[in-house]
Amino acid sequence: MLQERVEGKWLDCFRRVLALNGIGKGTPIAILHETQSRPVLVQLCELAAHDLGAEFCLIQMPTPRQTAPVPVKSTGTSWALQGNRAVIEALKQVEVILDCTVEGLIHAPEWPEIEGAGRTRLLVITNEHPEILERTEPRPELGPKVQLGIQMLREASQMRVTSALGTDLTVDLRGAPCGGTAGFGTTPGAVAHWPGGLCLAFPGQNAVNGRIVMGVGDMNLTFKTCLTSRIDITIEQDFITAITGDGIDALHFREYLEAWEDRNAFGMSHVGWGMNPGARWVSAAMYDKRDMQAVEFRAIAGSFLWSTGANQYAGRYTLGHFDLPMRNCTIALDGRVVVQDGVLQGELA
Repeated sequence: MLQERVEGKWLDCFRRVLALNGIGKGTPIAILHETQSRPVLVQLCELAAHDLGAEFCLIQMPTPRQTAPVPVKSTGTSWALQGNRAVIEALKQVEVILDCTVEGLIHAPEWPEIEGAGRTRLLVITNEHPEILERTEPRPELGPKVQLGIQMLREASQMRVTSALGTDLTVDLRGAPCGGTAGFGTTPGAVAHWPGGLCLAFPGQNAVNGRIVMGVGDMNLTFKTCLTSRIDITIEQDFITAITGDGIDALHFREYLEAWEDRNAFGMSHVGWGMNPGARWVSAAMYDKRDMQAVEFRAIAGSFLWSTGANQYAGRYTLGHFDLPMRNCTIALDGRVVVQDGVLQGELA
C-alpha cells in the first residue's frame, strides 16, 4: 500500500495542472469534496490553489447512503450534492470547481444546471493515488491531438470497430454529441478530468449494432480487473441482447447487469478511443484496487473504449454502468482508419 501524504513533487504537479486549467492569482475556485474523498487530493488542491494565489473555498458534503442493489464504482456520477440548493448556487459563482468527489460530477444530475449558468468550468481530479496522477499529468501538447480526434468524430457519419478476435461493431454517428478532454480547459462550461486524453461520442437511438469480443487483457473498469477469459457480446439497436463466455468474467458481467432489473443498464452509453501516451495497461498489475479509480485505463493511447449505462442524449438514465477499454482493435471513421490494431494512426499518433 502506497503512503498518502503530501509530497513536494506532487504539489509541484498539482500547481502545473491547476495553472494549465487557467487558475492563477484571484481566480475564484471551489474545492468540492465529500466525507469519503481521498484526503491527500483535497490537501494538494488547497496548497496548490494557495500557492497560485487563487481565491478558493472548500466545500465538503456528506457521502450519501448506498441505495443500489450492487456496489457502484467508477461511474462519473457523484450523488454527493444531493440537490442542495445552497451548494449548487455557490458553485455557480466560481470560475472553476476542483472536483475531488469520489465519483466525479461529470454525469451528476446537478452539473447541467451549474454549467448552464454560464460561468463555471469543471476539473475532475479522479480518485487516484497521487502517484498515478503524477505519471498521467496532462501536457499542453496533447490538447491539439485530442481536439483533432474530436473534430474527426464530429465530421464522421459512421464508426466501425473490428478486431482479430471477432469484434465487428457499427455505430451511427450522425447527430451524436462528441467530446473529450486532454485534462484541461479554460472556457466556461469546459469539462476536464485528470487523467485525461480521450475522444468519444454518445450515439443516439437505434445507432449501435454488432458484436464485441473482449479478450484476455481487456479491462472491466467497474470491477477494476483485467479479463482472464473471453466475453462475447451481441448488441442490437443499442442494447446488449446476449453475453456468452465460459469464464468468471462473462458471469460477473452478466450478473451485475441483471442485478439492476433495468433494461437501460444494458444500453450503450459512449464509444471512443484513448489518447494519453502516459497511460499504461500494465499499471493495473502494479496497484491495489483501493489505490486507483481506474480512469487511467479509459485514456490509454490507441485503446477502444465503450461504455454501458446512462446516455442522456438517447434518453436513457440508469445507475448501472461499465467502462470497458479494449486492446488491439481497429477503428475506422467513414472508412478512414484512425486506430489500427490498437495503435493511433496519422496525425493522432
